[in-house]
Amino acid sequence: MRCLVTGGTGVIGSHLVRLLLHKKCQVAVLVRGSRSPWRIADLIARLDVIPGDLGVIGEAAGTIRAFAPQTVFHLGWFGVVSRHRNDVRQITENLSGTLELLRVAHESGCRRFVGLGSQAEYGACNGVLTEDLPTRPTTLYGAVKLCAGLVGQQLSDTLGIRFTWLRLLAAYGPADQPEYLIPTVILSLLRGAKPRLTSGTQRWDYLYVEDAAEAIWQAAQEPGAVGVFNLASGQPATVRSIVERLRDMIDPGLPLGWGELPYPDQPIGNLEGDISKLQNATGWAPRVPLAEGLHRTLEWFRENQGRYPDAALAAKSVGVP
Repeated sequence: MRCLVTGGTGVIGSHLVRLLLHKKCQVAVLVRGSRSPWRIADLIARLDVIPGDLGVIGEAAGTIRAFAPQTVFHLGWFGVVSRHRNDVRQITENLSGTLELLRVAHESGCRRFVGLGSQAEYGACNGVLTEDLPTRPTTLYGAVKLCAGLVGQQLSDTLGIRFTWLRLLAAYGPADQPEYLIPTVILSLLRGAKPRLTSGTQRWDYLYVEDAAEAIWQAAQEPGAVGVFNLASGQPATVRSIVERLRDMIDPGLPLGWGELPYPDQPIGNLEGDISKLQNATGWAPRVPLAEGLHRTLEWFRENQGRYPDAALAAKSVGVP
């Protein structure tokens, strides 16, 4: 199978690329010129690297058509960290780019498109997230993810492409972004800083990154896996329990700054996903329990602290949910 991956240099995308190669697929990766492919550097010789950017995907259209992907995995997205959640480029780059990517994919002979959505499409919700809940995004990021999924589905129906949109709740694992909760806590504690925290009572549904990649692959294989699906572990845990487990793995005597940080104006409350629809459609189920996933993640960061020099400065005054 010939597969095109956008976002293949990112956390989930890099694990998906490894999985696709393991499955004997021919893989092309769209890579921005300013983006370092360090997560897949050892794989570059086995990949078709297509220089390009989602915001100007038309510039790479000829190369994509020449590669002729049968399946497109769309994980690339500008502005996933909090400081860009209301940036207008969510519209000008992400929404326009996703729809143009679909058009180019169709011209290339693609018949399967799997996109990565977000729990942000639901907006503030403290109950279990199911796919039939009303969608009330509170950020431009969530609104554009929602629009990309809705319009992408309609356009795909018109073009004869089987379209899947996976609303990811939260993923974690090796090589993660340092701005996120688990890497921030790990790097802070490894460097002797006390993380400032909220009370940590909220429950978050974290999915190990290798399980996320496997789910994305399985969704592409099943003809019936069309439409919107939640992507999560289905096993939420409190932020407090996650942080304390990490602290105890590093040094049980290290202090934690519980209650030193107020909740933001629009905090993410309880984050729990019903994944039965995805399981029924694909037969997929998470394999890596939280304790094992946290251990793997900690050991990777312990061995790769040098990749995050800027996080060393931020760790001295870090504040996390």
